[in-house]
Amino acid sequence: MKTALGYCQDFFALFFPELCSACGKNLFKNELVICTNCIYNLPHTNFHNDKENKVAKQLWGRFPFEQATSFLYFQKGGLVQKAMHQLKYNHSPETGVKLGELYAHQLKRSENWIKPDLIIPVPLHPRKLKERGYNQSESIANGIGSVLDIDVNLSALLRTVNTTTQTKKSRFSRFENLEGAFIIKNPETLQAKHVLLVDDVVTTGATLEACSLTLLKVPGLLISVATIAFAE
Repeated sequence: MKTALGYCQDFFALFFPELCSACGKNLFKNELVICTNCIYNLPHTNFHNDKENKVAKQLWGRFPFEQATSFLYFQKGGLVQKAMHQLKYNHSPETGVKLGELYAHQLKRSENWIKPDLIIPVPLHPRKLKERGYNQSESIANGIGSVLDIDVNLSALLRTVNTTTQTKKSRFSRFENLEGAFIIKNPETLQAKHVLLVDDVVTTGATLEACSLTLLKVPGLLISVATIAFAE
């Protein structure tokens, strides 16, 4: 028998329906954040099953890493772009958590992927964090960490420079723009750890490179990289 709370939830959903972050259609009961149809049609890369995937090749020679991977292909006008737009610009951190959880289930089943010791999301500058209200990469990291049972560290890697937009910059200009933008706090907590660096989208890889080169100053630290989307 349906409770009074259940009737209230149905009444509220009639006038304020929850929408899928990817397609914008109404979610059915028991669907959360992204509808079943969109989850089924997400463009998976399966990069985690190939050590010589496109992300890894893009980062080779720029910094040493254990593994580098992305969950989905980013296509203009596609489901992933729409979901990432909700995550970054429409105050939807739950989208990042959901995508992180979905990715983590794939990583968990992979025989080729090595589980790290801790997760570090690419940090935002405090000013941008205040404007947005949350760090989208932290949301993704929380989703991954909850499924894989890995702690998320928010205090070790900090962003001290509020860089200008990266959108129209070349790979070199992007890296130059990020030079000196990150610092490590309490490096002893990272010594001899295998760290998974998490970001939302990888394009040129400049942000991942700048973060990784900073982290790799810690003795014995190993780096792996994971992003939700890969933009070719």
